[in-house]
Amino acid sequence: MMTNGVVHANVFGIKDWVSPYRISVLALLYEMTASKVSLPERRRLNKLILPLLQGPDITLGQFLKTVEGCCHQTAYAVKLRLHEMADGELKDMEYFFSTLPTPFSAFDSEAYKTSVVGLFMRHMLLAYNKLSFSQVYKLYKSLQQYCHNTQICDSSRSDTSSSRGPLSQKQAEYFLARQAYLLKNDENKALKPSALQEQLNNMLKFNPDFAEAHYLNYLNSMRVQDIFLSTHSLLHYFDRLILSGNEGKSNGDEGYGRSLRYAALNLASLHCRFGHDHQADLALQEAIRIAQESNDHICLQHCLSWLYTLEQMKGSDSTVLTEDSVKMAAHFCLPYLASLGIQSLVQQGATQGKTAHKLMDALKDTDILHWKHSLSELIEMSLAQTTSIWRMYGKSTMALQQAQLLLNMSSLEPVNFGVQQNNTEAFAVALCHLAELHAEQGLYGSVSELIQHLKEQFPPHTQHAKLWMLCDLKIQFEQHMNEGKYHLADSLVTAISALNKTEGLYRKAQVLKALKRSTAASNILQQLQVHCEKMKSIEMTIRWDTPPSLGIVWLLHHAPSATAGFGFSETTPPAVSCLRIHPPPSLHSVE
Repeated sequence: MMTNGVVHANVFGIKDWVSPYRISVLALLYEMTASKVSLPERRRLNKLILPLLQGPDITLGQFLKTVEGCCHQTAYAVKLRLHEMADGELKDMEYFFSTLPTPFSAFDSEAYKTSVVGLFMRHMLLAYNKLSFSQVYKLYKSLQQYCHNTQICDSSRSDTSSSRGPLSQKQAEYFLARQAYLLKNDENKALKPSALQEQLNNMLKFNPDFAEAHYLNYLNSMRVQDIFLSTHSLLHYFDRLILSGNEGKSNGDEGYGRSLRYAALNLASLHCRFGHDHQADLALQEAIRIAQESNDHICLQHCLSWLYTLEQMKGSDSTVLTEDSVKMAAHFCLPYLASLGIQSLVQQGATQGKTAHKLMDALKDTDILHWKHSLSELIEMSLAQTTSIWRMYGKSTMALQQAQLLLNMSSLEPVNFGVQQNNTEAFAVALCHLAELHAEQGLYGSVSELIQHLKEQFPPHTQHAKLWMLCDLKIQFEQHMNEGKYHLADSLVTAISALNKTEGLYRKAQVLKALKRSTAASNILQQLQVHCEKMKSIEMTIRWDTPPSLGIVWLLHHAPSATAGFGFSETTPPAVSCLRIHPPPSLHSVE
């Protein structure tokens, strides 16, 4: 079988196939063995081999340009050998495969049988030897076309053009692992949603039952808030996971049931992310029921963590549930969930007027847990949350210190795929705090530099971009209000409301008060008061800098003693969210 010039050999039970690009890689390996190059050049070529083997097919021009960056002499030799085959006859390609060094020739050879190169060469030789004469001829014609089309495209076009043909299993696994890692650690370097969607559609066209591709499709759909496609992909992932038998192989007879309960749990987390309380509750109850039937305490603990998160979203007091979750997580040795629970309790305590020293003591205990288990992501979240709490209590110096500590911290995460370690939500929150602290001092030049840096690190299509967007709008709003440009401030209210409805209403009331329309401002603030009573949000209802002439009875009777000493800032960005999508067990191990 042949598609777009690629001869498939998987019909013979081989998970790899021969393509013109693969022949180019074989030619490179041949020249590295046959020719003599300097030691630095050989080292650079050796580092280049693995990305070439695992990456998608690229054009000959791009391939030669990559090799030329390591060794010009080898690149020229590879180009010459490929053109000799393409401009010659079919027997020239046959002769090339017959003269390839055998993987078992020498122990110190790059093609030793147990090495990555040796396995690759063996797969290619087996795949080529299994081809019929007609398939060999089609492969030769595709090699001619490949060699005569040597234009060099940019990297984005490379990703698109390489998606037209099927990927081998190793290429697909490498692509999925790389994109999933980038989405988690450095979304700015991952493919854009549309380009990634095109790649995944092409991959699923050749293999509709590729479960991991469906899961990455689900993550990509979440980036653009596509509820239909994300739900569709998530359900297809677990369906394919069960059909493939992967769960059964790794977990015995429990594989099928385990997939079902984690499918329901992930569906609940999906609806939580989109704010669908009722649907999330139904899916969560289903996950709890199946987990109880299977006596899966770990899954039940994950369900409990999402249960208190769901109660928080509804505006209910989930303190008891959160405390139970922390106790059970500690009992079952689940430090990640235990720490998230404690951070959630701290966040609830801050918004409900707890004293600062109690909150900081709780965060100190979690930091010990983080360093003990090397939970770098939670260390960053803890520092960002500490920054937010200090700003909430009006301690700008302490907030500045914590933000700087986070920005200068070396991450414990291993650096893969050349990602930066400052592209997480915690870093975005810290930078927003720094921008607001500078704005409070009137240093708007520094604010512009910080916002520009945030725009570069978190482009508008990334999931954390809303943080700096809201921060930028609020800073502009305050600047216009201070300068008396109320019409410009009013024009920003709609944009603020689109990102945060509560903040938008509060800013609208400020503009109306400044325009001497106190009655309209009072009506809006009364609506906010009712909403904040329901959501138990003291931070919004108690604002020291709000003029008392508005005639609003503030919510001091809810916490008359706890609110003393609060210095809430109007531009405090939210702390790092404890809402997390739990990965399915087949991609990431469950604690």
